[in-house]
Amino acid sequence: MRPLRAVILALAGLLALDALLFRTGLYTSLLEPESSTGTFELILRREQQAQPWYGRNLVVTLGDSRFAYYPRVANEQTAATGFAFRHAGVAGTDARAWYYMLRDLDPTRDRYRAVVLGVDDYDDEDGAYDIGDDLATLHYVAARLRLSDVIPFALSFDDRHARWEAFRGSLLKGIVFQRDIMALLSHPQKRLADIALVAVGFEEWTYGFVDTDRNVVGLKIDWTNFTAVIPPGNAELLDQMNRFVLYRPKPQTGKRAAFRRKWFGQLLDRYRGTPTKVIFVRLPRGPIPRPENLVHKLSSSIRDFAARPGVMLLDEHAFDGLERPELFKDAFHLNNAGCARLSVLLAQEIGKLLR
Repeated sequence: MRPLRAVILALAGLLALDALLFRTGLYTSLLEPESSTGTFELILRREQQAQPWYGRNLVVTLGDSRFAYYPRVANEQTAATGFAFRHAGVAGTDARAWYYMLRDLDPTRDRYRAVVLGVDDYDDEDGAYDIGDDLATLHYVAARLRLSDVIPFALSFDDRHARWEAFRGSLLKGIVFQRDIMALLSHPQKRLADIALVAVGFEEWTYGFVDTDRNVVGLKIDWTNFTAVIPPGNAELLDQMNRFVLYRPKPQTGKRAAFRRKWFGQLLDRYRGTPTKVIFVRLPRGPIPRPENLVHKLSSSIRDFAARPGVMLLDEHAFDGLERPELFKDAFHLNNAGCARLSVLLAQEIGKLLR
C-alpha cells in the first residue's frame, strides 16, 4: 500500500501544480505572443476589450486565414448597414476552435447581434486531409480547456493516437506548453519585452492592417489534367497548388460532414433560443475555383442547419465576383484589393440579411 499511496500522492501533486500554473491564468499571461496559443489568447482578449466600445448591433466574424477582410472598412458602412463588425477569427483554426473561442468570448450569449461563420463550401467534401484528427486545435485552445472538457475534447478525435495526445494535453497542460516554457526560460527578458510591446499595439496593428498588393495574374489551371501554369518566380504558389489544390477528388467518407455536425451543432445549440443570429457565409474560394462537378458531394450539413430557428445562410454566390487572380495573393488568400472589396460586400450583405 505504501508505494501505491506514494504514486497517488505524486499524481495528485502533479495535477495540482499543473492546475496552479495553467488553469489560473498565471502562465497564460507569459505565453509567446506569436505561438498558436498566444495568438488565440491575444485575439480573445482583444475582442473582449472591444465589446464595450460598440452598441447593441455588433457582429462578430469567425474563420480561418481565408476569411480575410478589414473590419475597419466594413465599419465605414455602419451608417448605411446599422451594424459594426469585429473579427475573432484565427489563422489555422476550424469549427472546434471557434466553439471554444465563442464560449469564452460570449459567455452570456447576448453580446452580439450576429455571429458570422466563414466556410469554404456549404456542401460537405472530404478534402486532402481529415480535419477531425488535426491536433493543431489542441495548441490553439489549450488555455481555454477546462477539466470538464478533458473527456469530451479527447473523444472528439477518431484516431487513437490523436485521442491520447488530446487527453493528456488537455489534462496536463504543461505537456502542451513545454516548448513555450523552455523558450521563456532561455530568453526571459525578450519574452517580457515582446509581451509588453504587443499589449500596447495589438489592437492598432490588427485593426489597421493592410495586406499585400501582390497578385497571381498569369495563373492558369487545367482541371481536366490537374496541371497549372504558374507565374514566374512564385515558388510559394507552386507549392500550394501541388500540395492543396491539384489533387484528384478523394473518396467521400462523410467525415467532414460528421465533424461539421458535431462542432457547428454545438455552437448553434449555444445560441438556440437567444436573439443572436448565426450566419454562414461561403468565402471566396480561390483565384480559379475548382469546378463543382469534380466530385459528388454526399451531403450539405450547413444547408441542413438553415432549417433551425435563428440560423441563416448568405447567398453562396455573393462573393463569386471576387474569385479572380488579380484579387488573390496566393492560392487561397485575398490580397489588399480583394480584402477591401470583401469588406464592403460583407457589410452590405449581412446588413440586408439582418434587416
